[in-house]
Amino acid sequence: MNAASTRRTELLATAAATVTVVLWASAFVSIRSAGSAYSPGALALGRLLAGALVLGTICVVRREGWPPRSTWRGIGISGLLWFGFYMVALNWGEQQVDAGTAALVVNIGPILVALLGARLLGDAMPPRLLAGMAVSFAGAVTVGLSMSSGGGSSLLGVVLCMLAAVGYAGGVVAQKPALARASALQVTTFGCLVGAVACLPFAGQLVAEAAEAPVSATLNMVYLGVFPTALAFTTWAYALARTTASRMGATTYAVPALVVLMSWLALGEVPGVLTLAGGALCLAGVAVSRSRSSAGAGGAGDSAPSTAIGPEPASSSNAGRVD
Repeated sequence: MNAASTRRTELLATAAATVTVVLWASAFVSIRSAGSAYSPGALALGRLLAGALVLGTICVVRREGWPPRSTWRGIGISGLLWFGFYMVALNWGEQQVDAGTAALVVNIGPILVALLGARLLGDAMPPRLLAGMAVSFAGAVTVGLSMSSGGGSSLLGVVLCMLAAVGYAGGVVAQKPALARASALQVTTFGCLVGAVACLPFAGQLVAEAAEAPVSATLNMVYLGVFPTALAFTTWAYALARTTASRMGATTYAVPALVVLMSWLALGEVPGVLTLAGGALCLAGVAVSRSRSSAGAGGAGDSAPSTAIGPEPASSSNAGRVD
C-alpha cells in the first residue's frame, strides 16, 4: 500500500472513530430519557431490535451474506458481552448511581482493553499511548467527581458499572480478530443479533412497558438502536479493523467530554469549571494517545494493528476493504 492509500485509510478510520464517539456520547442523553420509562433489560432489547432491523436491512440490500465460519466465535462472544451484557448492566447501573459515578467507573474499560489487547492480541503499548490514557483517565476522574452527587453511591450500582466495563473490554478484544476476515457491517449486524437473542427474556417487559411509555421515551429508544448502535458500532468496527484495540479504546475517552457538552446544549446543565477542565483533559489525552513520535511514525510497534489471538497472525486480506 502506497503512502497516499495509507493516509486515506488513516483519515477514513479517524473519521469513523469520530462518528462513533459523538454518537456514543449522545446515547447518554437519550438513555436518561428512555430509562425513566423502560427497565434496563427492556431498554437494551428494544435498542438492539431497532439496531438489528436497520443493520439486517442494509445487509440484505448489500447482499453481505453470512460472515465466514472462522469469525463466528469472535462475533458470538462480542455479541454476548458487549451488545447484550454490557447494555443491560450499564442501564441497570445508571439507575443505581449518578451519571458522574457511572462515567467514572465505566471508564476503566479502555484500560482493560489495552491490557487485554496487549496480552491476547499482541498490541503494542507505546509510551504515547500510555501517557495519553493516563491523561484521559485523569480527566474522566475529574469529570466523574465533579458530576457526582454528594449523597454517596450504591454499591450495587458501582459493581454493575464495573461489570459493564469488563463486558465492553472483553467484547472489543473478541471482536478484533473477526474483523480480519469479515466486514465491519457483518460483524456489527450479527453481533447485534446475538445480543438481541440474549436479551429475549426481557421481551415481556418490553411489550408491557412500551404500551405505557411516553412517545418521547420510545423515540429515544429507537434513536439508540438506529444511531448509537447500528451506525456507531459499524463505524467503530470499521476503525477497529484498521488500528489496534488499545488505540481505539483510548479514543473513547473523548466521550465524557462530549457528554458534558451535549448535556449543556440539550439539557441546559451548565458544567462547572472542574467539569470543563476534566473534559479538556479527556480530549488532550486522546490527542496524545493517537499521535505518533516523529522517530517511530512508521514503526510497527506504534501503529500496526493486531488481528489474532495467539502467536500466529491472522490473514489480513480484508484489511483494506472499505465496508
